[in-house]
Amino acid sequence: MDAVATGSELNKSGSGGSERSDDSGGGGGGIFEYSGWVYHLGVNSIGHEYCHLRFLFIRGKYVAMYKRDPHENPGIKPIRRGVVGPTLMVEELGRRKVNNGDLYVLRFYNRLDETKKGDIACATAGEARGWMEAFDQAKQQAELELSKGISARDKLNMENEINLEGHRPRVRRYAHGLRKLIRIGQGPEKLLRQSSKLSSRTDGFEGDGGDAVEAHQWKCVFTLAGIRIFEDVSDHKNGKTVLAKSVGVIDATADTVFEVILNTDQQKRYEWDTLICDLELVDSYDGHYDVVYGTYDSKWHSKQDFVFSRQWFRGQDGTYTILQCPAIHKKKPPIHGYRRAKVNPTSWEIRNLSTSGASNSPRCLVTHTLEINSSSWCRWKNNQNSKFQRSIPHALLFQVAGLKEYIAANPALHHENATTVVHSKISDASISSAECEDEMQDEFYDAITADSSTSDEESDDDQKLVLQEPRVKLKNISWAITSLALKRTAAPDLSEELDPHVTPITIPSDLHCSLWKGKDDNDTNCWASPTGKGFMIRGKNYLKDSSKVVGGDPLLKLVGVDWLTVDKSVDRIALHPKCLVQSEAGKKLPFILVINLQVPAKPNYSLVLYYAADRPINKNSLLAKFVDGSDAFRDSRFKLIPSIVEGYWMVKRAVGTKACLLGKAVTCKYFRQDNFLEIDVDIGSSSVARSVIGLVLGYVTSLVVDLAILIEAKEESELPEYILGTVRLNRLKIESAVPLEA
Repeated sequence: MDAVATGSELNKSGSGGSERSDDSGGGGGGIFEYSGWVYHLGVNSIGHEYCHLRFLFIRGKYVAMYKRDPHENPGIKPIRRGVVGPTLMVEELGRRKVNNGDLYVLRFYNRLDETKKGDIACATAGEARGWMEAFDQAKQQAELELSKGISARDKLNMENEINLEGHRPRVRRYAHGLRKLIRIGQGPEKLLRQSSKLSSRTDGFEGDGGDAVEAHQWKCVFTLAGIRIFEDVSDHKNGKTVLAKSVGVIDATADTVFEVILNTDQQKRYEWDTLICDLELVDSYDGHYDVVYGTYDSKWHSKQDFVFSRQWFRGQDGTYTILQCPAIHKKKPPIHGYRRAKVNPTSWEIRNLSTSGASNSPRCLVTHTLEINSSSWCRWKNNQNSKFQRSIPHALLFQVAGLKEYIAANPALHHENATTVVHSKISDASISSAECEDEMQDEFYDAITADSSTSDEESDDDQKLVLQEPRVKLKNISWAITSLALKRTAAPDLSEELDPHVTPITIPSDLHCSLWKGKDDNDTNCWASPTGKGFMIRGKNYLKDSSKVVGGDPLLKLVGVDWLTVDKSVDRIALHPKCLVQSEAGKKLPFILVINLQVPAKPNYSLVLYYAADRPINKNSLLAKFVDGSDAFRDSRFKLIPSIVEGYWMVKRAVGTKACLLGKAVTCKYFRQDNFLEIDVDIGSSSVARSVIGLVLGYVTSLVVDLAILIEAKEESELPEYILGTVRLNRLKIESAVPLEA
């Protein structure tokens, strides 16, 4: 099959609830419509892979896939249709090479049966993110219908799936009554032309910071060409290297900048990168990691080449992180006549900024961080004409300036992926709710319509869009990292979370677990329970001004930690006879929260945290609503804030300091019984999380890691937030994990 490398257009419209077709949920909220072009990937009956251009349409919780745009071809029948049910999961698989073009792949699967799955792909990561939001909105619609009350048959169908579903239990307020069409991307034909032009070889600190207190102390030492150069002055004990970064605001979306940085096209890099002469992709893995080979421009070093790996993530807030490290690859051994350079480890962080009221032009904050030899750095600071100015680290720092000027000089990049709003009407080709209810009772990827004349596996040459010079825009995944200003300490009233009418018990301190409790910060391979002062959480006025405050003491006491090795991931570990929960002391505790972090590796590991309450839970509290609520509610509220207190700076950049809704990022399973709630967190269920945890395990013996667990507050009555529990893992030793007995 020829290369297919076009973009997709995602249209999103919402209509009011005045008409039956616009209010299938029975409530007063508007129903969203999404439509646009995607690629459907799969394997046909004879084992051949296919990549077909398809038009995807979402209305409420109903989905249909067409060979042609139904708005332009009235009466056309969908080749695939169904519902976005509570058990439908969407996973971002990252970038994949498809027919010599790079596409960004989303996988759909049934949470109860992962053999029922299918893939679609988009030309850009921004469009992939848009479709993820579209399907998430459809899941919210299904939840809204459940909460409003529907027919007994439909409710029974949803209840069969609801235990494993959901990230948000109801449609957000701003979604109700929306009467606009939001166009994301430029449409398949226009993007086709832009992609072709992009690949042609022609001649010619703002916004929300992290949620943990930043360990670095950045000082601006130089400004030039619209960028600022900083150095980390927080720790001068190590005199060999200094951590420096360049920061600039670029008038483009984070998606666009991410694409430009990852693009290996020589002619395009020549326009902004003064350092690299040639760059080629050597190998790629799992959509979020690749290895590239290149040579430096002769003005920096004659006959010098390099190999480095690139690992990237996108956080839940849309921030991209790219980690670049020296690498070795068997396909690129040392070449005679070239000296193999050791690449400085660097990281890119790209975060969208809010637009001002006067302008709707996109902007993003770009940060490039690297280690530099301290002696040459100090000489350069004191004398701008030093040799450092002709060094590779200096050229790396000023890559941000090259990006800024390059994008400013290319209006197509400057406005690319900008969101424009136009008025729209509901098309006659829209799927009616009545039709959907009659014919779409199956999950989207379980259902192929009986009246479809052809299978999607069949060839459809009339619908292929082929690029003569295929090269698609790149983008993908990350977690946010920024510096942070401390605010006043939070002081939430926790007296009502636990039953105030019951006398607190004394929680025993001698509960036995496999990992021991450290006595001070000098101990290793141990755990501790820090206060919440290292974390930023939502304050009382968060819904009004987005203000965050320093966390207070945790509500629950950490009483033990197990560090276990297992053959495969183990759920319901609290039922194991050797578990703390099953001990005599554990059975006497009023309530225990068990967090089972399932770590994918060879072998697999489980880090099990046990948090105890000294009184029963107040039945009217947010904690009770979480403990005894639905899995959908738990997924939408279970939040973790990470912080690498001590350790290699690249690991800090990968992990970040931004809060993460775990139920949205990875698969979480909940088990409520007796006096405990267990949460099994499958880190391996996300390719991004697997990649990050793999990096962490490589440095874990030198890391001090703090984690805070919260229930996210979304209503004013739930504010300010409080910290449920914390843990500090001090320089954990992999080999100290204890095998879990069968």
